Amino acid sequence: MKFEELKDFLDEKADQYNNYDFIENDPVQIPHRFSLKQDIEIAGFLSATISWGNRRSIIKSAEKMLDIMGNSPYDFVMNFSEKDLKSIQDKSIHRTFNGEDFTYFIKQFNKIYKENESLENLFKVEDSEINFLHAIERFRASFLDTEKHRSHKHVSSPYKNSSSKRIVMFLRWMVRKDKRSVDFGIWENIDQKYLSIPLDVHTGNISRKLNLITRTQNDWKTVEELDLVIRQFDDKDPAKYDFALFGLGVSKEFL
Repeated sequence: MKFEELKDFLDEKADQYNNYDFIENDPVQIPHRFSLKQDIEIAGFLSATISWGNRRSIIKSAEKMLDIMGNSPYDFVMNFSEKDLKSIQDKSIHRTFNGEDFTYFIKQFNKIYKENESLENLFKVEDSEINFLHAIERFRASFLDTEKHRSHKHVSSPYKNSSSKRIVMFLRWMVRKDKRSVDFGIWENIDQKYLSIPLDVHTGNISRKLNLITRTQNDWKTVEELDLVIRQFDDKDPAKYDFALFGLGVSKEFL
């Protein structure tokens, strides 16, 4: 397809999949159960962190975490007792994300929210930057203890060339603003022009079939390669094309 044809096609698919019906079968439904900003952030970050594998399984595991927190994530992370954490320690949560990891995240949220009203403060993008590469690393430096812990593997690093798909997806949820109600757009001090596509098997495969990228790995270098193309389509809202690429991949509409 020529440039204009491809843009029209992706705009059409983004419009098709970016709607309220998308929420029902996607992990984004978990933070949509809340109205308090901090509840949305915590539920969103935890749901995004375990977002690999079957989407129904992800949602079920996220619901398990909500149940443990009494369906009040912010209140729980600010007021938990040692007894609460001990009861979680040996629980199975989602695949390799276990009770120990969940406990670690709860403690880190507590530390962050004692010093910050919102996680947004940890993801600010500098004027000289073109994406969230450095912002994600600044977040990791704040969220993770300097002492190595098994839970660090669940907060991936673009400096190590990870696509950081789950963090990039979380950022889309928090930053991106439109009138479709899927993304929250509750972080008002970060411009959505810096967002990238959360790169996974689905978005990567469709991007290659459409000749948007040439790299075969789903890594950060490929995220940036895809950035260059999608920002030619829309440099103010590039992440809207996640709906097009992911939707085409999941629906197997485009083979």
